[in-house]
Amino acid sequence: MLCDGGGSNSASSYLFKEDLQALSNRLNLRIRIAHYPSYCSKYNPIEHRVFPHITRACKGVPLESVEMAKHYIEKTETTKGLKVVVRIIDKVFETGRKYATDFKKNMAIQFDKFLPKWNYVAMPCTC
Repeated sequence: MLCDGGGSNSASSYLFKEDLQALSNRLNLRIRIAHYPSYCSKYNPIEHRVFPHITRACKGVPLESVEMAKHYIEKTETTKGLKVVVRIIDKVFETGRKYATDFKKNMAIQFDKFLPKWNYVAMPCTC
């Protein structure tokens, strides 16, 4: 997975790592993470390939509601066949969450030798 360098899934967020560990355990899969350094997410292939087209589809439109934004973003398409699917997540996300006090000690995350802050693998475990 390619992840942004900031926000809730930043390289320094242990809450993100704890949730990632839970996902790895639930799916029984190794999940490799590579974070973009700060201010480099513009090189993320999804942002680079999709966002310009979304911007063009919404150009000049005042997005006054979530439904209106969804409508115009879904109209995004390219001559090469790119079509954008939009799903509104109406879940209320809990704020102020903290990772478990013993998570850092018990986590099954293996940091790479090269740039370990930004590259690691969440290993399934029975923690």
